[in-house]
Amino acid sequence: MRNPLADEVVKIKPSGIRKFFDIVSEMKDAISLGVGEPDFDTPWHIRDEGIYSLEKGKTHYTSNAGLIELREEICRYLRRRFHVDYDPKKETLITVGGSEAIDIGMRAMLNPGDEVLIPQPSYVSYEPCAILAGGKPVIIDLKAENEFRLTAQELLDAITEKTKLLILPFPNNPTGAIMERADLEAIAKVCIENDIYVMSDEIYAELTYKEEHVSIASLPQMKERTLLINGFSKSHAMTGWRLGYVCGPAEIIAQMTKIHQFAIMCAPTMAQYAAVDALKNGDGDVAQMREAYDQRRRFLLNAFREMGLECFEPYGAFYVFPCIKEFGMTSDEFANRFLQEEKVAVVPGTAFGDSGEGFLRISYAYSIDKLKVAMGKLESFITRLRECEKGKH
Repeated sequence: MRNPLADEVVKIKPSGIRKFFDIVSEMKDAISLGVGEPDFDTPWHIRDEGIYSLEKGKTHYTSNAGLIELREEICRYLRRRFHVDYDPKKETLITVGGSEAIDIGMRAMLNPGDEVLIPQPSYVSYEPCAILAGGKPVIIDLKAENEFRLTAQELLDAITEKTKLLILPFPNNPTGAIMERADLEAIAKVCIENDIYVMSDEIYAELTYKEEHVSIASLPQMKERTLLINGFSKSHAMTGWRLGYVCGPAEIIAQMTKIHQFAIMCAPTMAQYAAVDALKNGDGDVAQMREAYDQRRRFLLNAFREMGLECFEPYGAFYVFPCIKEFGMTSDEFANRFLQEEKVAVVPGTAFGDSGEGFLRISYAYSIDKLKVAMGKLESFITRLRECEKGKH
């Protein structure tokens, strides 16, 4: 029989995150600090709206682009929060999570061989989506000394005549890094001068702790060359509802809608009705969750300081990215030993790119009580490692 599989798909490695959670699922009393999912339930008023839509029989397809009421509410939200204006009919598409928007955005924009600049460490989907769309991923290794921000010089150094698209993954998963207005202005200048488009993944836009998030699409001359991707999973604790959106130039959105039409038809109807309520009435919920995350963030940073573990201060998302290079083992080795010896799961930094070597991703989308127990176990673990190292000398 001939090989039934596509070569490019076979070459793509599975997510480096999953194997740890396969182990954790079978390990009694294990603590997982690895999943990027809010521990909050979806607020009741949002759930009620979803339930109400079912009771009223609103279970049919919506338009391919999504409920017009939701698209209008999204545009009002983006104008109110991030000062960028979009046409709900021509420049807005509702997707199945932000992940679908990443996928179909690349498929709509890339020709074979077009280069996609991907700053890493970053979300695991960008690189495989670029490959599946026929593009060529070009990795930009971000540096801890820059707080894992993308600099204009790093961007310039990676550009070639084949560069078409820059992924801008901020606030960042896994590092928690942010880009401030001055950082973005420098990046925007390079993009304009080199005629590069931007895919700005802003799924953590509501979860910033230093200052309000700035969208690169709000900067002069950038809206026409930016796809702004966002959703409801992180900000409104709606991961399982699978709802995201993308806004951008009408000609790109039209082609993305065509792909979405053939592959998906439309995003879940119940989730769309719930999301309308989330945007209309959910600001207080978001603020409450943000405050809780900030408390956990500060607790972890203080715990790292007390145990002498190096970690830059992240100002976005709900992750910390401590450095474990002092222990002389790879991120994968450290995470495996920590899991086996202390029954705590964290994610090796290398799951998010080679530049994550020497770091761990720890999510603080968990209760303070669970974090306290986990930090106690981490302190015991690294104390043993340090004592063992002293014993060798």
